[in-house]
Parts: sequence; structure tokens; C-alpha cells
Amino acid sequence: MLFTEQNVRDNIRNRDGKRVFYLSSGDQLTSGARDYLRRERVEILPAEQARPERYVLENGAYLEEKPEHMTHLNGNVLVCKTHPRIAFRGKMDLLEAELMLCQLKVPEFSVELQDILDTARYLLRCEVLDEPVLERKLCGLTEQELRKRSHLPQNFYGQPHFMPAHTDGEKILLLNRARCIARQVELAAVAAFTDEKGNPTRLELLRMLNRLSSMLYLLMIRLKAKE
Repeated sequence: MLFTEQNVRDNIRNRDGKRVFYLSSGDQLTSGARDYLRRERVEILPAEQARPERYVLENGAYLEEKPEHMTHLNGNVLVCKTHPRIAFRGKMDLLEAELMLCQLKVPEFSVELQDILDTARYLLRCEVLDEPVLERKLCGLTEQELRKRSHLPQNFYGQPHFMPAHTDGEKILLLNRARCIARQVELAAVAAFTDEKGNPTRLELLRMLNRLSSMLYLLMIRLKAKE
């Protein structure tokens, strides 16, 4: 297989607290992919080293084989597939799939939807690798700018808040469904990243997730205003 830069980004793993990329002997990297790994200081390891000698459980126990009802939390740490962080990742997969469908059906917002999709993938990567979420704009808007527009859309787009209906058409309804899934992702993240006292453990992740649903709502507003 020939790995492009995007393939490499999607397959970076965490090993002993370091980011690594496993490459099989028969696989190759494009020049862009190799430059990305070098720039990000990601070590390239033989694929054979990806197989851990034994798996670790959250309680500190070990397993020699991976049971079907368990999956990787990170590295060689196994958890049940019902684990809140695994449930969160499943919701993120669903959101990504929905965003790609929106790109097909709402091509006028393909650039914005790609930015939302890229951001969702970035957040998932940060969660899997236990990396902090860095501040970034979403569709060119800061968090404060996005909040102002989503709270007072009539001041920016000439379109007040509205409740979607079947008469709004397929495009708005598709965006609305993606917005609803983004909200489900938020709820799954809160369940996964809240301690016993109710305090968030990944506040920067939760804040960025909230912006995804807000941005999708703004796309609905913009489309409604245009129609």
C-alpha cells in the first residue's frame, strides 16, 4: 500500500507516550507523508512491533489474547466495548459519515463541511492519543464569533431562529440531522470525560465539540436565508 499524508494522519498510534507510525515491509510512503512524519517527529516502526506481547487492562491485570468483547483504548490497553470513551468514538464515526453525506447533497457548503469534518477527525485523534486540543478557528470563525452568530443570526444573516420542517427541503434537513448527531457526540463526550464529582476532565475537547453543532446550525441559517 502507498500511504499518503492523510493515510498517515489517520493511522498514527501512541506507544509508551510517543506518537509512532507502523509501516509494513511491503508498504511505501509518499514524499508528502514522509515529510509530515519527519516534521511532526513521529517515529516509523516495523509493523511487526505493533503486536504487543500482552494486553493491559485498566485494573492493571494482563491478558495474552484480546477477547472479542474488548477493544483498544490506547496502545495495548484494553477495555470493554461498552466503555464511555469507546461509545464516544462510535458517535464520532457516525458524525463523520453524516458529514460526508452532507457534502454530497449540499455542495454549496462543501468547503465548510470539509472543515467541520477535518476538525472532528482532529478531535478524535487528540482523544485517542491523549493529546491536548489546541485552539483553532472553525470555518474561519473564533469561538466568540461563532457564539455571536449562533445567538443572533438575524443580525448577521437576516434570518432569525427557526424550527426546521419537512417543507424546508432535503438540504436543510440533512444539515439538521448532522447537527443532531453532533449534539449526541457532545453528550457521549460528557459521559466519557466527567469525573465522579461531575467535573469535566477534557474541557477543551468538550468546548470544541460544542462548536461543531453550532456551526452546522449556522449553515442551516445561511441556507434558509438564501432560500
